[in-house]
Amino acid sequence: MEARVKAGLWASMALRMGDAAGRPGAVLRKGDPDSGGILVVLRGREGLVALAQTRDAMGRPAWVRGTGAAPVDDEALDAYVARQVKRDPDLWVLEFETPDLLPPFEAVIL
Repeated sequence: MEARVKAGLWASMALRMGDAAGRPGAVLRKGDPDSGGILVVLRGREGLVALAQTRDAMGRPAWVRGTGAAPVDDEALDAYVARQVKRDPDLWVLEFETPDLLPPFEAVIL
């Protein structure tokens, strides 16, 4: 079984990586520091994208564009985040300023 990193620690690491890469981030919502899920919002020139945690076919960590392939506006993103928080009250929400809509951390996007 693969060891899992606590959500609060992972969020801190992602924010530091974002700062180091010139893609500043912020915590929009704190979830459970130990086992909360993570939702990442990427704010770019063309709009916003939400990345939700998932697993690939081999069980490895990956991300999926929860808001779809195309960037969305603030209203659509807020509605998506609200639905996800309603499903998982322990959810963390991080946001990064990223002109190209790519995360500042290593990520496999399905």
